[in-house]
Amino acid sequence: MSRSKNKISDNKAKRQEIAGKLPRLESRTPTEAILESISDGVFTVDLEWRITSFNRAAEEITGVRREEAIKRLCSEVFRSSMCGIDCALQQTLKTGRPIIGKSGYIINAEGSRIPISVSTAVLRDDKGLVIGGAETFRDLSELEALRRELQGKFQVGDFASRSPVMQKVLEALPAIAASPSTVLILGETGTGKELVARTIHSLSPRRNGPFIAVNCGALPDTLLESELFGYKAGAFTGAAKDKPGRFALAEKGTILLDEIGEISPALQVKLLRVLQERAYEPLGATETKATDSRIIVATNKDLAEQMHKGLFREDLYYRVNVVRIQLPPLRKRKEDIPLLAQGFIGRFNRLQGRSITGISAEALSLLIAHEWPGNIRELENVIERSFIMCSEDMIGINHLPEELTAHESSLRAPSTVKSAHDIVDIEAIQKALERNGYSRLATAKELHIHKTTLFRKIKKLGIILPEVDGRKSKTRPK
Repeated sequence: MSRSKNKISDNKAKRQEIAGKLPRLESRTPTEAILESISDGVFTVDLEWRITSFNRAAEEITGVRREEAIKRLCSEVFRSSMCGIDCALQQTLKTGRPIIGKSGYIINAEGSRIPISVSTAVLRDDKGLVIGGAETFRDLSELEALRRELQGKFQVGDFASRSPVMQKVLEALPAIAASPSTVLILGETGTGKELVARTIHSLSPRRNGPFIAVNCGALPDTLLESELFGYKAGAFTGAAKDKPGRFALAEKGTILLDEIGEISPALQVKLLRVLQERAYEPLGATETKATDSRIIVATNKDLAEQMHKGLFREDLYYRVNVVRIQLPPLRKRKEDIPLLAQGFIGRFNRLQGRSITGISAEALSLLIAHEWPGNIRELENVIERSFIMCSEDMIGINHLPEELTAHESSLRAPSTVKSAHDIVDIEAIQKALERNGYSRLATAKELHIHKTTLFRKIKKLGIILPEVDGRKSKTRPK
């Protein structure tokens, strides 16, 4: 953010310098005076796409002086993402229709990328003949910096959430990533444990190294051991040549041992040595190999309970339980369902070259009402199936799978986007009240809203509070 502010300050200083070199206001016509005083860049081109006028703000935003811009091709001056077939001004001159607020970017004189929005119009002479085009453009740098700052409150790396229960996880990820310590990620199947591990790796000093993920529950012990540690030629029948293991492949990077609760006690002993001594022996080897990889482990099991049952070694448990991240199930963070659904739709659009805009409020209400035993992975599968079935601009109830629509008639499906948002608000407020023992003040602090705003939302949304008053732990008078 500080870097963005410095760029903005530098731009303002250059704008002031340019403004000081312009002709005095008194010598301009009223129209010129207006064009010179506005903060939007304005320029015109003739029918050969050469710039015929260029106002003060255009100089400031592009860093190009008007005497250098006049008579040059506009594509040479702006170097915009919209130059060529996406040129808004070209479309306007072809169709005669103006374009308003189209987003893109230009490359200024210093080579920096400047986000802008443009509006276009046909330029005519006194007789109504088309003599060129006019375009206004607005510098969105400050707005973009603010957007990134706000987005940073809900997203770290590739991991995003708007749920209050996830905020502590998001806030902790950068510090965890900077540390070399072993990380234990706990959560039900499909809650995004591997995504969190990848985010930690991408934020860490090892980001340029490999990220290797191993599903420990997918292989029997004999195969898993050779997969992790590798083997030497002749170690067993069929081992014709040396094969490096996953620890070797993850050198200078990060290795994720997913479903670590599934490995046998015998293999747990060998894994303990890796954690203690940072060394291992490939199958059939006579020499020990050192490893320089960060280890992250994940499981959907309660390792403490497994340890008490004698299924997981106590010494290994304390080795992996250095930094622990607990991911809540999707049913406890339903505020994220709209965000996740839109993210999946965007990804499928890119993969399949389609342009589905989103999901209807009615369909969204059914997604929010579902309990999601398969968590985020189940939601992704539902969105993918719905995406395939959708031949319209937006996913609706008729595109959702039958298991979600079977009880549609018993649900009060909202008819507006506002009512769908209300469902999310109700879910968030109810969960926050439960976590805070129905203390309205503590709940308002967790949700980052004023207590009077919380009271108003509770009343508006019809949230029923229990008889016990969380403020004083007394029964409310009837």
